[in-house]
Amino acid sequence: MTATRVKRAFKFRFYPTDAQAAELSRTFGCVRLVYNKALAARSEAWTMRQERVNYNATSAMLTAWKKTEELAFLSEVSSVPLQQALRHLQGAFSNFWQKRAKYPTFKSRKKSRKSAEYTSSAFRFRDGLLTLAKMADPLDIVWSRRLPEGSVPSTVTVSQDAAGRWFVSLLCDDGPKMPAPVSTAIGIDAGITSLVTLSTGEKITNPRHERRDRERLAKAQRDLSRKAKGSANHEKARRKVARVHVRIADRRRDFLHKLTTRLVRENQTVVIEDLTVRNMLKNRKLARAISDASWTELRTMLEYKAQWYGRDLVTVDRWFPSSKLCSACGTIRDKMPLNIREWTCDCGAVHDRDVNAARNILAAGLAVAACGDGVRPQRSTPGGRSSVKQEVVPPQRMRAAAQPRG
Repeated sequence: MTATRVKRAFKFRFYPTDAQAAELSRTFGCVRLVYNKALAARSEAWTMRQERVNYNATSAMLTAWKKTEELAFLSEVSSVPLQQALRHLQGAFSNFWQKRAKYPTFKSRKKSRKSAEYTSSAFRFRDGLLTLAKMADPLDIVWSRRLPEGSVPSTVTVSQDAAGRWFVSLLCDDGPKMPAPVSTAIGIDAGITSLVTLSTGEKITNPRHERRDRERLAKAQRDLSRKAKGSANHEKARRKVARVHVRIADRRRDFLHKLTTRLVRENQTVVIEDLTVRNMLKNRKLARAISDASWTELRTMLEYKAQWYGRDLVTVDRWFPSSKLCSACGTIRDKMPLNIREWTCDCGAVHDRDVNAARNILAAGLAVAACGDGVRPQRSTPGGRSSVKQEVVPPQRMRAAAQPRG
């Protein structure tokens, strides 16, 4: 598996002038309006006439809207972000028809993300200066890292978060620098106290970013609740709450990026469990801690970084009894409550719950990668006996599977 050139988005913060901020705010509003009107038109056409309206039809509608007195202001902003909004809507409907997503919803002025996308015809990028359509001056961007040498952005997305910060994302063609070739493999068990436990025995402590800022967030939310809605003080308090949220999210994302980059660079094969985080969040006692751990984002980063750097990512069935299975002899315990962190098998092996699970995940993943064996869940009959035999990969076979193949 080799790394290939991919499209990567490079995100930077920038500080607009008052005129630029006003222009971008108008563009955000027009993008939201066009998206909502096109969605309403498509929904009405299907409900009333069982007619599917495609992108070309909504583009013609946009031209007609600009000619009306009521919506003539749409011509005052760049037409490219408006057309891109219609393309995004088309993509949302395509995902819905192919059952990859729910039916598209309307964008809210307060809750939806403020963003506008510009294609190459609507911006100029020269000598490190980015100038958008309808603007005379380039954006004041903080270049925190270099773009790939010789690359030219194909699209530019400008956004503003809930805390009022402005960002620009440049989509470039990039060939990630290949890390040194390795032949090692690692199994990962996700947890709460330890964010991840590795099959090597190493435990990465969960930083618990949300818990560390919980008091600050609670105080900001109390202050917000006392302000009159619609007032200037309410907006200031709302921004304060948003700043705490983005602080938590930024620190969490930074930690996950460093962790996943390290795991992918140091190992050729990474094995993880296929966790259903959505169902696990239904546990009221653990939902907040699980959300703070952000296992879904961890897996997403591992997936695309493994693709970038030519690594292999293997997922093990969510019903695989990784915690209850003895990694030494293959015996499976009937029960393993969460409060049991260490246990002794009948064979005499003493296991740390998380380390044992990580080792079993690694063994099962290597069996899939090397031998094509399926990792199936352990099923039980009413009498308590196993109805499906779970293959346990012995240490000798696991080491053999980890060897690079010519």
